Amino acid sequence: MKLKKLLLLCCLLTVSVLGMAQENKVEMADTMRSNGRIYVVVAVVVTILLGLILYVARLDRKITRLEKENK
Repeated sequence: MKLKKLLLLCCLLTVSVLGMAQENKVEMADTMRSNGRIYVVVAVVVTILLGLILYVARLDRKITRLEKENK
């Protein structure tokens, strides 16, 4: 249940950040996009976020299992 709330929060934050990012023009992003480097940046950010989400999910499972064993 907690994991679902966490994932929902992450999704909502991502949507809000994407909405805010569309309003402003960033010169550096345009330069990186023209060079094709923006895809590398996006891939790195997505990889880091997925790693963090997987880490939190596994940690939550381990803690839940330990709490059940402790009872």
